[in-house]
Amino acid sequence: MTKTMWESIAKSKQAALISAIPPEWIIPAHLLPPEDQTDVTTFPRQSGWFTARELEVLATAAPRILAHLQTGSWTSEEVTRVFCKAAAAAHQLTNCLSEILFDEAITRAKHLDEHLQRTGKPKHPFHGLPISLKDNFNIIGHDSTVGFSSLANDPATYNSTLVDLLLSAGAVLYVKTNVPTAMMISETVNNVYGRTVNPRNRKLTPGGSSGGESALISFGASRIGVGTDIGGSLRIPAACTGIFTLRPSSGRFPNSQTRSGLAGQEAVASVNGPMASTLEEITLYSKTVIDQQPWLLDPKCLPIPWRPAPPKHRLKIGVLWHDSLVTPTPPVARALQHTVHKLRQAGHSVTDWAPTGHPEALNILLRKFLADGGESVRNLLKPTGEPFRPEMEFYENAAELGVHEMWQIHIERNTLQCEYLDRFNEAGIDAILCPTTPYSSVEHGKFAHIGYTGVFNLLDYSAVSFPCGVTASKHDTYQSSEPLSDLDAQIRDDYNPAVVDGMPVSLQLVGRRLEEENVLMMTEVVMGALSSISARL
Repeated sequence: MTKTMWESIAKSKQAALISAIPPEWIIPAHLLPPEDQTDVTTFPRQSGWFTARELEVLATAAPRILAHLQTGSWTSEEVTRVFCKAAAAAHQLTNCLSEILFDEAITRAKHLDEHLQRTGKPKHPFHGLPISLKDNFNIIGHDSTVGFSSLANDPATYNSTLVDLLLSAGAVLYVKTNVPTAMMISETVNNVYGRTVNPRNRKLTPGGSSGGESALISFGASRIGVGTDIGGSLRIPAACTGIFTLRPSSGRFPNSQTRSGLAGQEAVASVNGPMASTLEEITLYSKTVIDQQPWLLDPKCLPIPWRPAPPKHRLKIGVLWHDSLVTPTPPVARALQHTVHKLRQAGHSVTDWAPTGHPEALNILLRKFLADGGESVRNLLKPTGEPFRPEMEFYENAAELGVHEMWQIHIERNTLQCEYLDRFNEAGIDAILCPTTPYSSVEHGKFAHIGYTGVFNLLDYSAVSFPCGVTASKHDTYQSSEPLSDLDAQIRDDYNPAVVDGMPVSLQLVGRRLEEENVLMMTEVVMGALSSISARL
């Protein structure tokens, strides 16, 4: 059967990715994990394919890497080669990349090393540090397909503002990572590159839309990556793979000149933020980017310098046990209960937080996403005859809204934002603790609810998703007998405790709008209270 245009493009792009990997970084056939091996995060340590020195570099957190690079005890070329090799392995085992920049990354690293050797000084705060980027960040000479075949083989002619900022700060950009179609699916799958799998368990999703980043980082092939979030696209993949992320409020980090699957949709702001294996690396990135004064580069960035937040040793936290639509699956419910217990033991005040306004917020969010009747997506699929993916059924069948109707939705949003902030202030709480998603992770094709993240996009609140030290168990079962909704009943039916056994569980700490420094500080305080939680409760 003759391949259609989009299928030919997809085959070509996938082949180009593999061909961009140097032969010495193609995993030897005899070392490849068998198809039925679910956890491939062990591959770097157990395969014998990585040297002890390479493993040392991969295991070193970004602040220590930077200390080595800035003193010249490590070279950027060596560090960059190690992360390129690890990224090549990660892609072969999880399908996490969309663009490979190995050659230019190594060339840049050499120039940075030469600069240090010549001047005795590092070139700005990220000197020589490899940083990975989600596919939608434009880099001159490389595609930003955001999962559409019609956008393939059309390399960017300009950089995203954040790309210019990172380069001027001395970073080395070495890969771009896979996303779902239009970045509007909560799993990472598209018709061009296919599906990205979770390196902790390849039967499970790494989430979306920043799932290529979460897979790369949790595999150990990036210390700091950058993703985006419009309905949970940072926090969902971070939670599915057990890493950290910060969802900042709109205006803290530069987001201009990036590609969108819903270009012109500004009713809900897309934001970008860091993803990493440690909270320390999240804070390092956030402070460094803001210290570069991004408001001088991006007209939508707010001129708010970094404001160090002193530790607050007694927090008042409101706990959202469920959002009135979907109960957390048993591992997440158990993790939330144990976290509350640990917080109270540590002397923090914990009170219940009602899900007032949460169903309405999710409804408003989804109506905004679908307001163009799916035309943005349809127009990007049409040139190559690419079909709607089944996960985008809502977009395929959506009806376009008129301007007046859209303005009424804005009024609903504004009212809800005021009411929610009033309730937050009246309760006197510092933060909300809640699930990031109902899942620890979930099998491919079964992620079905973004309510726990999406509400805070509508409110534009700062939030951190963090692994709380609890892992899922095959013995976890539902305690509540009555589902909250038909969707809740479906998620309960889909729940498979055996397949998520051993997966890390993440929770979400949410502060008010533009409280990035505070929510990072509070997350550190919470992590301190959790430090006595065993690896498996």
